[in-house]
Amino acid sequence: MLEILQYDWAIRALLASMAVGVSCGILGCFIVLRNMSMVGDALSHAILPGIVFAFFVFGTDNSWGFFLGAVLAGWLSSFLITWIQTQLSTKNDAAIGIVFTCMFSLGVIGISYLSNNQNIHIDLKDYLFGNVLGVSNDDLYISFSVTLIVITGVIVFYRPLFLTTFQTVVARTMGVKVEQVHYFLMLMLSFAVVSALQSVGVILVVAMLITPASTALLLFKRLQNVIICSAILGVLIAVGGFFVSYELNFPPGPSMAVLATILYILAVIFSPNSGLVIRFVQNRKERDKIRQEDVLKCIQLYRAKGLPVDESAILERLDLKKRQLLRTLNNLEKKQFIHKATLELSTKGKKRAEKLIRAHRLWETYMVNKMGMDSDQIHEEAERIEHHMSDEFLNEVAERLNHPEMDPHGSPIPKGFMNLSLLKSGEKFRLTADQDIKSIVAQLWDLGLMPNSIWEIVQVGKKEILLLNTEIGQRRISFDLAKKIEIERI
Repeated sequence: MLEILQYDWAIRALLASMAVGVSCGILGCFIVLRNMSMVGDALSHAILPGIVFAFFVFGTDNSWGFFLGAVLAGWLSSFLITWIQTQLSTKNDAAIGIVFTCMFSLGVIGISYLSNNQNIHIDLKDYLFGNVLGVSNDDLYISFSVTLIVITGVIVFYRPLFLTTFQTVVARTMGVKVEQVHYFLMLMLSFAVVSALQSVGVILVVAMLITPASTALLLFKRLQNVIICSAILGVLIAVGGFFVSYELNFPPGPSMAVLATILYILAVIFSPNSGLVIRFVQNRKERDKIRQEDVLKCIQLYRAKGLPVDESAILERLDLKKRQLLRTLNNLEKKQFIHKATLELSTKGKKRAEKLIRAHRLWETYMVNKMGMDSDQIHEEAERIEHHMSDEFLNEVAERLNHPEMDPHGSPIPKGFMNLSLLKSGEKFRLTADQDIKSIVAQLWDLGLMPNSIWEIVQVGKKEILLLNTEIGQRRISFDLAKKIEIERI
């Protein structure tokens, strides 16, 4: 690396690539979020007639003239694409295809004319795939100027860009000129595409626009973080692709595009938000949780019917392998839900099992009474959804069913435990003796909220709940604490 940086052409190439990585990475975030990924590819093809026009006007050796001609062609193409989409009721992808194929064809015709009649040779290969090793000082100035324009434009117009990207209707009601913001973004995109021609060419510029932004979106959720990450990734891709191409004698543009794809694949696998690894771990945890709850419910059902329960009975009912059951029982014992030796549920385990049974039977009742389903068709659906029903949802279902006591099969529906935050002003409740979360017992003690003591809701505020006990007086507790306190409505 130090050896190659001794050459001026290498330094120019590296700096130009870094500038392209920043500008394309920043604009790529808005392009991807607006579902305009192929617009960048279309513009990169559509600027060819602008380059040909620059040859006619400025001659063969004027980088700024080529830049101006290419930008004008790119902005004209974006205007035509938008006009066709909005005014002629043509599908978005069709409008893109119509404009960029026409413009690209005009450029090819112009190159042919220059070669045949003006004896001017334009190397189409460098245009298509880039020639980062041939970056001149003017090309470098153009790349840094474009990067500065893009950074400044996004900072100054961040709010309208944000609004028009996510909430077009809201932006219009707030007086934002949506069409003008769109054309401004297309103008900056034209700048970025033209500045990337020398580095990666028109074929691969879409990789610098789309792949870093897509990678950043896998890693972060806030737009500011996505933009910063995409710009950094653009620089890493440019630098890494440049050195890989030099070391292995590969073309620079394709090397950058392949490196960008490799980073995207790594993000797909290891992203902390939605990567394949974290999803695998989460899915496994969810399967283990469901299996543990099924075992708890199975034991409770056997105990309620007075039937003997052992490992063979559980294996037969739940269709588990013995090693799966043993691992599940060990985990349940660690969590103090069960006594493994006797298969007896602890108080905590009984609560969890009763909640599952209640969820199952309430949902079966709802499907029969409210959805008109037959009682023979509801068991499997209730088995699936019982693991995903919150206390709030269960209480709402019970309220709509007027708190039924029996399910459609004649089985009793257990009474549910509520948390304090679900009650309204004027309602009375009793604290349960065993709270699921042991860490709040000390807080309840300090507040004077004793087990089985009766309280009344005086006032429900946005952040606090005011309680009254005739013997103790009033107490205020936060909503966060109220969500953790199990009570029984009186």
